[in-house]
Amino acid sequence: MSSFQSSSSLNTKVMKKLTTPIIDDDIVVRMVHKELLRKFGVETHEAKNDQEAVHAHHNCACFDLIMMDLDMPVMNGRQATKELRDMHVASLIVEMTSREKEEEEKSFMDIGLDYYYQKPLTIDVVRDLVEKIKENA
Repeated sequence: MSSFQSSSSLNTKVMKKLTTPIIDDDIVVRMVHKELLRKFGVETHEAKNDQEAVHAHHNCACFDLIMMDLDMPVMNGRQATKELRDMHVASLIVEMTSREKEEEEKSFMDIGLDYYYQKPLTIDVVRDLVEKIKENA
C-alpha cells in the first residue's frame, strides 16, 4: 500500500485539478516543491521512494506529472522511470538531482524521461511544467 499523503488547494482558473507525486527522501525538498506546486493549484502527494510511485500506478493511480529524485532508496529514478514507461504511463516524468545536470541526462531521456532538473526546482521551472501539462491536455 502506498504512503502517499494528499494536500490540495483551490484554484478556480484550473478546469481539471492537476496532480503529482513529489518523491524525495528529503522532507525539506518535498515541502519546498509542495509549496511551489500549490501556488499553481496542483494537488500533491508525497512519497519517500520511487517504488511508491510504481506501486501507486499498479493500483490504478493516475498523475499528470511525476516528480522524483534520481538517487533514492529501494528503487532509483532510472529503474522507476523504465518501469513506469514499460507500464505505458504517459505522465510527464521529471527527475530531480543534486548532481550536475549533463552527467546522465541523455541516458535518462533514452528510457522515457521527459525532463531532468537540478533541485530544488524554482518557481519558473514549476510554472513551465504546469504550462506544458496544460498544453498537452
